[in-house]
Amino acid sequence: MKALIVSEGPHELSGAIESLARRLTLKLTGCDHDCVSSPDVHTHSGKGKGYFKRAVAWLLEAKRRGYDAVVLVIDEDGKSERSKQISEAQESQLATLSRAMGVAIRSFDAWILADEAALTSVLQLPIPRQPSPEAIKNPKQVCTTLRNQSSKEIALRDMYREVLLAADLTVLEERCPKGLAPFAARVRSL
Repeated sequence: MKALIVSEGPHELSGAIESLARRLTLKLTGCDHDCVSSPDVHTHSGKGKGYFKRAVAWLLEAKRRGYDAVVLVIDEDGKSERSKQISEAQESQLATLSRAMGVAIRSFDAWILADEAALTSVLQLPIPRQPSPEAIKNPKQVCTTLRNQSSKEIALRDMYREVLLAADLTVLEERCPKGLAPFAARVRSL
């Protein structure tokens, strides 16, 4: 199954979401990446809220490009309506393409903080268990601070990919039950 991975930022688009998706399902044979806000993909006016329309537009675009599925992740950023809109797009019959859509609570960076053993391994620095990752106000800043404390020189995007490759998926799902757990279930169902 060839999937189009759509997300918001460079950290997600640099292979972190693909790494996670491949660990969750062996059905992915190929992946390409694109930014959810790409000006090349236009939403249509009419019924539906912004992220619902954007997600459906990506489904239609992926089908037009010949993909078998869409894997889409956006950040909640404290805006709870995003989860509802993405869930509606996940269930929408406006497009028939297979999909796994998710909303990271508060942001994708929180998923990186869920498994301190993986962080310790990647950063080669003892990392204590972080408080509830989905409740951290600025998880990107916490990730940056932890990375900066390490003597290992690593770009944040590479750190994210390596952590998701090393992480215990059960731990990630247990510690991020609102965002990662439903997304993981959707990816597995592809």
